[in-house]
Amino acid sequence: MGESRVKDEALQIIGLCQVLPRLVVFDLDYTLWPFYCECRSKREMPSLYPHSEGILYALKEKGIDMAIASRSPTPDIAKTFLDKLGIKSMFVAQEIFSSWSHKTEHFQRIHRRTGVPFNSMLFFDDEDRNIDSVSKMGATSILVENGVNLGALRQGLTKFSQNSASSGI
Repeated sequence: MGESRVKDEALQIIGLCQVLPRLVVFDLDYTLWPFYCECRSKREMPSLYPHSEGILYALKEKGIDMAIASRSPTPDIAKTFLDKLGIKSMFVAQEIFSSWSHKTEHFQRIHRRTGVPFNSMLFFDDEDRNIDSVSKMGATSILVENGVNLGALRQGLTKFSQNSASSGI
């Protein structure tokens, strides 16, 4: 499925939702792209998972802010790759640093930078431990197995709507 078809379908999925997150946060490694940054060289040209780019552009078109929360030990490579892919400017916050905190520190920084409450955030990551810790902070968190895709987006927005209804957002 081409990027524009993915974007169109993502826009349809987003359009069906009554309540939308104010901020969608993505992990990088094995969530937006299929590799660990520390195993790559800055000289390489990275690639995203097939649905990632279309989803990012759909969220941007709908005016939904996006951020990055990555525990990469090589933030220089991650930022270079975001730049090479032409998506670096799409993110209102980029918290990319090595940590043992299972992303809680990343989310505290994102919250301070954006002012968005945790219960208004939707988070995608490929690690259970990050999903568990960030969920406890109040963010709707979705585990992805082969990168973010349209199914994960649909699941995330549905779960966000359910969580919002139960918390009265």
